[in-house]
Amino acid sequence: MAISVKDRKLAVVFGGSGFIGRYVVKRLAAAGYIVRVAVRDTEAALVLKPMGGVGQIVPLYAPTSQEALVARATEGAELVVNLTGILAESKKDDFYRVHAEGAGRIARLAASSVAQRLIQVSAIGADANSPSDYAKSKAQGEAAVRAAFPRATILRPSIVFGAEDAFFNRFAAMAAISPIIPIVSGATKFQPVYVGDVADAVMAASQMDATGGVFELGGPEVKSFHDLIAYMLRIIGKSRQIIDLPLPLARFQAALLERLPGKLLTRDQIKLLQTDNIVVPGALGLSDLGIVPTPMDMIVPNYLSCYRQGGRRRSEYRT
Repeated sequence: MAISVKDRKLAVVFGGSGFIGRYVVKRLAAAGYIVRVAVRDTEAALVLKPMGGVGQIVPLYAPTSQEALVARATEGAELVVNLTGILAESKKDDFYRVHAEGAGRIARLAASSVAQRLIQVSAIGADANSPSDYAKSKAQGEAAVRAAFPRATILRPSIVFGAEDAFFNRFAAMAAISPIIPIVSGATKFQPVYVGDVADAVMAASQMDATGGVFELGGPEVKSFHDLIAYMLRIIGKSRQIIDLPLPLARFQAALLERLPGKLLTRDQIKLLQTDNIVVPGALGLSDLGIVPTPMDMIVPNYLSCYRQGGRRRSEYRT
């Protein structure tokens, strides 16, 4: 039997128009929630509306830096999900403003409203003592969230893969035009996790008791940066030389690239790449949320097929 509008629960997803957000919003709508998609660009969120019924998915302008707009977004929502994040700074202290200050504001205003659950999506490697400003700000955000909303659930994914990802797609596009693939810290290990599993983790956390906790999300495979690029090249059928740049050269190039639009490589990212990005032994993870991690082979070859010689349009993929 269909759920009437008056009986539907209300959720707000900050950063809901992003890569992970699209999967989360789709699942929340399927579960019967009315979903506010709190974003800076409401036009970008309009593509989510067909994922729900008429009036079920509502894009809402709510930059996390604006107190009144965040308060409006969280008002009446029993579930609050924060997916906001940046990989590079446009100006100094952007990491702190987005990952720490913004997350703390969302948690504080959610706590003062009727929210029963808050889910903060952070990152593996969040560490207040990290030399990386990204990792440090993620840890500061977690601390701010726990201080304001002690029963919050914090999810820390490793690198996330899926049809719209910025990892495999980026390097596959590079391989299409370049005979070499430059990388930094090729021995660094990652535990890639499927975006659908991350979204399922959000849904599982939304059904947990009110005690919250921290969960580290990694897939079933641990591979080095170099091996992930080699895996991508095998899938798209291209032979390219993978060059692991010496750190001094990488830092010099990053200093130049930071001045260009797109921030292809930053000095902070190089610091981040000095530490393995894998689930800490003994940490709670996907299995504790009742989720079986999805292997890369089930997903990645399908969406990278368009980069093969004579490539084709992407076929249906799991969502």
